Amino acid sequence: MKTNNLAVKIKCVLVLLILMVIEISPIPIFAVIGLFIVLFRPRWFVELVDVLYER
Repeated sequence: MKTNNLAVKIKCVLVLLILMVIEISPIPIFAVIGLFIVLFRPRWFVELVDVLYER
């Protein structure tokens, strides 16, 4: 289980780094994705949080 948890954490960090690089452009992509997650709480996000914080 811990290797799966580590893999998910690494993927999250890589996605955040890619979004940070894309954010240099004049379009605020990170804010739009964050707003989408806050408003709609998609299933993939809930499952990601469950995997990250499972005990």
